[in-house]
Amino acid sequence: MEIGVGLPTTVPDVDGRRLVRWAARAEEHGFSALGVLDRLVYDSYEPLTALTAAAAVTERIRLTTSVLLAAYRPGTALLAKQLATLHEISGGRLVVGAAAGGREDDFQATGAAYHDRGRRLDALLTELRNVWDGKETDTGVAGIGPFPAAPGPELIVGGHTPAAMRRAARHAGGWIAGGSSATAYADLAQQARDAWRAAGRSDSPRLVALVYACLGPEARATAERYLRAYYAFIGPKAEMAAKAVLTDADSLRETAAAYAAAGCDELLVFPCTAAPAQLDLLAEAALG
Repeated sequence: MEIGVGLPTTVPDVDGRRLVRWAARAEEHGFSALGVLDRLVYDSYEPLTALTAAAAVTERIRLTTSVLLAAYRPGTALLAKQLATLHEISGGRLVVGAAAGGREDDFQATGAAYHDRGRRLDALLTELRNVWDGKETDTGVAGIGPFPAAPGPELIVGGHTPAAMRRAARHAGGWIAGGSSATAYADLAQQARDAWRAAGRSDSPRLVALVYACLGPEARATAERYLRAYYAFIGPKAEMAAKAVLTDADSLRETAAAYAAAGCDELLVFPCTAAPAQLDLLAEAALG
C-alpha cells in the first residue's frame, strides 16, 4: 500500500510559504501523493491553487484532490480547463478525486443548487472527459484546451452511499473513502468492487482512504481543537471525528497496516497542524 500525506490547506497555523515548503519536503520524504481537502465557506486555501503551487516545487509526487466538491463550482468548462492546466504543469501528476459534498453553504456561496448536486456531479464528470478529449460541451462549444494526453487526469470518486459507488463505477478509475475506520473500510471496499462488477467492468477500482493524524507534544489537544472546528457543521459527530484522530506513531503504523489488510491501495494521512516538524514525524511513523 502506498502512503500519501495531506497538504495542510485547512489547518489554523498554515501560511502560504509554509504550504509550498511542506509540498517540497513531502516529496523528499517519499510520500506517494499530496492530498487536499475542499471547503469554500471556511478559512482555508483553495485546493487547485494550492496544488498548482505544489506542482511548481515538486517533480514526482502525485497531486490529489481528496476530494473536490466539484458541483458547487459554476461552469464545468472552466473547471475542466483549470484541472487540465494543473495536470500539464505537473507533468501529468493530477488525480481528480470528486464527491457530492455535504455543506449547503458552500453551494449557496456560489449560487449553485444543493439538493440535486449528485445528479449534476454525474453530468459534470462526463463533461470533464469530453472537454479534455476536445469534444463539444453541452453548450455546443469545442476546443477548450489544454488537451491532456489520453487518458488525462485520473478520476476517483468519493462517498459511502450506493449512489456514490455507482457514480465511481460509471465515471472513475477508483473510489476514495473519508472518515471511516479500517474495519468499516473493508466492507466499503467490497461494495466498491461489487459496483464495478454490476457496471460490467472487468477491471478493479483503485481504492484510496484518508485518516487524520497529529504527532508530538500537545498532539491530542491540537488535533481535537482543529477537527471540532472543521467538522462543526455535522454537529455531535464532530466530536467523533476529533476522537478518532491518531496521536501516536504506533497507532498510525497499526492503522496503516489495517487499511492495507482491508484492501486499500493508497492511504492519505492528513495533518492537523502545519508545523514543519509535523511532516517529519508523520514520515518517520508512516514510511518507516
